[in-house]
Formats: sequence, C-alpha cells, structure tokens
Amino acid sequence: MGRTHHENGKQIIENWNTVFNVLSSEPRRQLIVSLLDAEPDQSVPLPESAIMPNVPLDSEVLRLDLHHVHLPMLADSGFITWKTEPWIAFRGPKFDEVAVVFEALHAEASSIPDSLVIGCQRLEEEQQKSYNL
Repeated sequence: MGRTHHENGKQIIENWNTVFNVLSSEPRRQLIVSLLDAEPDQSVPLPESAIMPNVPLDSEVLRLDLHHVHLPMLADSGFITWKTEPWIAFRGPKFDEVAVVFEALHAEASSIPDSLVIGCQRLEEEQQKSYNL
C-alpha cells in the first residue's frame, strides 16, 4: 500500500502542476471558460473564444500563439481537442480536471479579493450574482 500511495501522490502532483501550468496564460484560461459555458458536446469558435472581453489582443499575434502554443499545450494535456477547418475547439477527455478550478472560483467569487476580480468580466458577474442572493 505504501508504494502505491507514493506513486499516486507523485501522479497527483504532476496532474496539479499540469493544470496550473496550463492556466498560467489568459488565452488558455479564457478558452477553458468558454468551453465551460458551452454544452459538453458543443464546439466554440476560435480565436474569439480565447479573447478576454475587457482586454482585446492583437488578433494576428493571438492567432499565431493559439496555433503554435496555446492549443497544442491544452490538447497535449487532454483538456481540449481542436481542428482548423473550421477553426474550433471542443472539450477534451481530461477537461474536467481543469474545469473544476473555474467552477470552484466561480462558486466562491464573493470571497476572492477585488484585486483578482475587478476587470475580469466573468468573476465580476459571479460576484454580483452572489451578492444578489
């Protein structure tokens, strides 16, 4: 039991490291939230679904970064699948491992410091909902 527990512990550390590494960039976070808002079997359009509404990015730079960095990283981790014709993304087989972070954040939006909320449209909306309850 000790060896299995140790090996499981190492795998969990690796899984969390992957989740937080993937979530370290805004276009990847925004794409995960867009997929979370979509029905489980529904695709989302790219690059639109990776753009934070309050901070638009240079569209050509975003397209290149999505194609060469962000989408491959998310797909290699199993969080999404994507295709180019049309350019869309779907939930991947491990999507729940990354989605749970946002579900927890959205559920606790009223407890998150304003320095991490103000300017983030989704968290502002979730925070407002919790205040209206």
